[in-house]
Amino acid sequence: MLFSDLQLNDQLMDGLNAMGFKEATPVQQQAIPFILEDKDLLACAQTGTGKTAAFILPVLHKIVSGNTSGVNTLVIVPTRELAIQIDQQIEGLGYFVSVSSMAVFGGGDGVTWEAQKKSLVLGADIVVATPGRLIAMLAMGKIDFSTLKHLVLDEADRMLDMGFFEDIMKIISHLPQKRQTLLFSATMPPKIETLANKILTQPQKINLSLSKPAKGIKQQAYVVYNNQKNDLLAHILKSPDFDSVLIFASTKVKVKQIDELLRSKGFSCKAFHSDLEQNVRAEILREFKNRHLRIIVATDVLARGIDVDNISLVLNYDAPGDPEDYVHRVGRTARAAKTGVAVTFIGQEEQRKFAGVEKLIGDFVPKIEVPDEIGEGPEYNPLKRGSFNRDQGRRNFHHRKKSQQFDGRNANFKDGEVEKTGRSGSDSKRKYHGKRGGKAPEGKN
Repeated sequence: MLFSDLQLNDQLMDGLNAMGFKEATPVQQQAIPFILEDKDLLACAQTGTGKTAAFILPVLHKIVSGNTSGVNTLVIVPTRELAIQIDQQIEGLGYFVSVSSMAVFGGGDGVTWEAQKKSLVLGADIVVATPGRLIAMLAMGKIDFSTLKHLVLDEADRMLDMGFFEDIMKIISHLPQKRQTLLFSATMPPKIETLANKILTQPQKINLSLSKPAKGIKQQAYVVYNNQKNDLLAHILKSPDFDSVLIFASTKVKVKQIDELLRSKGFSCKAFHSDLEQNVRAEILREFKNRHLRIIVATDVLARGIDVDNISLVLNYDAPGDPEDYVHRVGRTARAAKTGVAVTFIGQEEQRKFAGVEKLIGDFVPKIEVPDEIGEGPEYNPLKRGSFNRDQGRRNFHHRKKSQQFDGRNANFKDGEVEKTGRSGSDSKRKYHGKRGGKAPEGKN
């Protein structure tokens, strides 16, 4: 379906045409008509499918088409980065229309606070806010939401994961009961349905590819000992095919350690985590988007709310603790129907976690042989709890033959047999838990 088929305002169409947007994504095709009809909406679609434009475009259309004053639309999001990103998208999509917007978030200085407060008091058409800062603004008692027509909760599942349920309900208590409410989520756990039942009225429902990575993502994994991760990381990053890389680690401490390691090896890299001031975080993202910075190492604060074109590689240094986080992490690449590579390092104690990922996405992620110069890794067998001989860096009770050989500069692997030895010492064939084979990480085709 073309955007021209959705009967949007002519000025909005001028903006879409100027940006080269012709065809609506599936979530936009389904969501925009419902929103234009003033229906409440519960929409679940994987990350990178155009959810933001799915609500921005019809809201802009309705603002331009009607006589509005004061705050017309409130968009609540989990992170500063996402608030800034949505505000920028409103500015881009609404370039040819007269609509004001403001991102309201914490972490800024006194000047930022005053600018945000002024936009709320005077009534920007669209306010994009994080829950914590909005609660603080509401405590001043000068915010008037009586003119509000639309409430949008974006990345609602993430907000609930971060413990914002009570804050969301408190904010909603300040809003008119008669309004259109739109709830967007990348996943649909039971707590989202509970929230939807509380705040939505006879909603239309959209459910697209629940908890599935985008088709354009080439997923791969290495089964490794923890002491092999750093060498394998440096090996992969030597490939010139990966010119824009996002690395996820489980803790801020580990993010800082990886950043220090990579910079010591001469890689263009910066760490991104919640300890950084907002202006520093914004500058890092700006450098990354402009290709002045090749690598960002981040916590899950960047698993959502970053929209950077053509990230060639997402690398999970650790298997995510929550399988849903895997979907969000790898969703940073292959956005808007493009392609990308997602690689995960599965450490000794992370195999059951990754088995949970494979169960969630309904598929096995191909396991790639660790390069010879780094050494043999453990067997992928998440159903067993093996003992480890950490001095030797191998399991005590498994033996594995090489299943693939490295094949040249493009990091292709040739399939071979996978044969395992039973506990008794006699050779026997065993069922392999997960697919093997395929190719090592490649750049974009």
